[in-house]
Amino acid sequence: MKSEIAKEPAVPNLTQDQITKITEAVFMHNVDENISCDVIFVFGGTHSGHWTRTIAAYKKGLGKQIVVTGRCSLASLQRGIENQIPESHVIRQHLIEAGIPSEVIFVETKSVNTLENVLFAKEVFDFSKTRSVLVVCKSHAAGRQFRTLKKHLHPDIAYMPALFDTVYKNVEINRQNWANTEIGRSRVYGEYLRICKYGDRGDIETLEERLRI
Repeated sequence: MKSEIAKEPAVPNLTQDQITKITEAVFMHNVDENISCDVIFVFGGTHSGHWTRTIAAYKKGLGKQIVVTGRCSLASLQRGIENQIPESHVIRQHLIEAGIPSEVIFVETKSVNTLENVLFAKEVFDFSKTRSVLVVCKSHAAGRQFRTLKKHLHPDIAYMPALFDTVYKNVEINRQNWANTEIGRSRVYGEYLRICKYGDRGDIETLEERLRI
């Protein structure tokens, strides 16, 4: 099993217009309003944001049930780390330690990528009556992950973002600054390439407008 697109691909020279369009495709605006949703959906990962954002949202009453996903990342599998505790179990433990009742947490433990996060979550939670989902994920993965949910869950579901920024090589990557650093440009451009490729393959909702780069 091998990553199809490098985490940090080479980046061509980008115009300001291209940077703006990539930003719109890859990131989503965070929402400050406290809008309650039916379910909080947590994409798998090891960053503390996966549980701190979830805990904060639940305690604000923004979701009564929580779906936590993730066995481990594809990168972990490539390094031969196959018997580690599932990411979803780690996240769940943090939620329980924060006082969230275990009976409101639904956990899937098999997925190793975003598509599997969504598909396997459907095996442990019934989304048929769900009409709103609060999505906890990395800000620079939001575009791809939201498009995955839209492709595979009920078409009438409304999605609200609960995003957190991440740091690579001591550089924080966010919506405002990603184009200012080499690591930021590479990570975000890689996400743009994934959105295009996975959309073409039918794994996620397609991007309507493509850049000519």
